[in-house]
Amino acid sequence: MADLNDIAIFIKVAQFESFSRAALSLGMPVSTVSRRVSELEEQLGVTLLQRTTRKLTLTTQGQAYFQQCAEPLNILSDAERVLTLSQKKPEGTLKITVPVVLREHAFLDFVSEFMHAYPRIKIDLLISNEFIDFVAQNIDMGIRFGDLEDSTLIAKKLGLTVRYLVATPGYLDGRQIPAKPEDLTMHQCVLMNGKNNETQWHLECKRKKVSLRVTGSVSSRDFNSVSYFTHRGHGIGLLPFNYCDELIDRGELVRILPEWASPRIPVHAVYPTRKFTPAKLRVFLDALQEWNSPFWLPK
Repeated sequence: MADLNDIAIFIKVAQFESFSRAALSLGMPVSTVSRRVSELEEQLGVTLLQRTTRKLTLTTQGQAYFQQCAEPLNILSDAERVLTLSQKKPEGTLKITVPVVLREHAFLDFVSEFMHAYPRIKIDLLISNEFIDFVAQNIDMGIRFGDLEDSTLIAKKLGLTVRYLVATPGYLDGRQIPAKPEDLTMHQCVLMNGKNNETQWHLECKRKKVSLRVTGSVSSRDFNSVSYFTHRGHGIGLLPFNYCDELIDRGELVRILPEWASPRIPVHAVYPTRKFTPAKLRVFLDALQEWNSPFWLPK
């Protein structure tokens, strides 16, 4: 059986994609790190890393080995810490991924206040709508909107969100306001993740549900942009409540078909399966549960 220390060194090299950065993280000479990985490859009889003068990448076998070893090593590391966990203050780096919808002052203020409350915890915040491999990128936790597909992650429900149909008074001026969902097909719509300038909208009113294909001249992959183009009068947008409630109150947006909205969308905090939850993650999850978030409604 391979030496667990050698496997741990390989995991660090794979995560940093660099011998020198892994060595710095481990507090070891670069030559030692390189030698230990070479010895592991020799024992396994496979090449784990493709080395060039400019780049270090995992081979197919290396990627598979990394995926199988990373989480068990995390569990072993957690197990060693669990005996003294209750006597230690939460500390260390917490790597978090959130969607672009949370790139707002309210969420950043929440993170700032958390850091003031726990000064020994450092935050590495990744804001992206792209799919993130939690194990490969060493992510501690994330926030996800919508139904979950990855069953390997533990999920804690934070709340729900809902989207409304809205447009500016300027856009509606001189146009017939939709009286039923099917009328939306006669309007320009501001699209989220549209293809060929069209997308599918799913709406519901009490027990009634409808799906319809709408079109528009602009599409984007994040709600900040969809909100902007809707507010600039480019058509009807289907926006999360937190993007439009205040603007509706101020008369800058008009809610269309107010009895209709999107289905309620769940919001979860998700993190990789672990037998022992690190203190830094546990206190952040607790803070999230207690936070009066403007981005989702209570569960």
